[in-house]
Amino acid sequence: MIKKIEEIFFRSLMLISNLLILFVLALILFSIFKKGLGALSWEMLSQRPHGGYYYGKEGGVLNAIVGSLYLSFGATLLATIIGVPVALFMNVYLVKQKRILNFIRFLLDLIWGVPSIVYGAFGFTLMIFLGIKTSLLAGIITVTLFILPIMIRACDEILKTSPLGLLEASLSLGSTKTETSFRVILMQSFSGIVTAILLSFGRAIGDAASVLFTAGYTDSIPTSLSEPAATLPLSIFFQLSSPVPEVQNRAYASAVILIVIILVISLLSRALSKKYHKNRI
Repeated sequence: MIKKIEEIFFRSLMLISNLLILFVLALILFSIFKKGLGALSWEMLSQRPHGGYYYGKEGGVLNAIVGSLYLSFGATLLATIIGVPVALFMNVYLVKQKRILNFIRFLLDLIWGVPSIVYGAFGFTLMIFLGIKTSLLAGIITVTLFILPIMIRACDEILKTSPLGLLEASLSLGSTKTETSFRVILMQSFSGIVTAILLSFGRAIGDAASVLFTAGYTDSIPTSLSEPAATLPLSIFFQLSSPVPEVQNRAYASAVILIVIILVISLLSRALSKKYHKNRI
């Protein structure tokens, strides 16, 4: 009887927690879309800021949209190139060395918890040491460092679900550990890896603190890695700082654009993941 009461209590608690989270999320989205949709226009999507844009005059945030996509795709690509092999190494080469593996996971969890502004400060210090100016390249490197622990740990948790017998069967057939990593384990966990990449992309495109001192800000669209780049989070910040109500409403419209971009990337990634999984089976 007591166990049944405990089960009902904790199930009710989980249900209330889920409903509370959904309510808060719906409230945030409602407030953003309510204020942002009215200010959203084709002009905002297709034009760069003109003179006096932050005082309510003409222009858009095309520079921030393009800059965010450049920076987030570049950082996610670098993090994937580095992070996926590291996660595979942990789950293939170190799978039986539990102490070392747990220590690495502890360090990654510790680094994961470091605030993004610390990465921005570190990136800025590194820029000064190397003599690099604020640029798209500096932003990409800093954001890569920021999302790399996220990428590795997310991929690690996915790869941990791969059966150990699959690894042992592949090795017993004469495959090397490298072949097993990329041709067996990675393919087995591909759907989850896509989710990990998506998580990292979402953190990359939505972060402002790590690029505040490194990527800079400009009203132009960058044409090379050495030029500064605007991002949507910083654009939202600068527009909300304006005393003009019209510009503040544009900040909410920029937030709507950011949410839609993340939503589209999420849906496309999940569609590709399901299609690949269906073809494998």
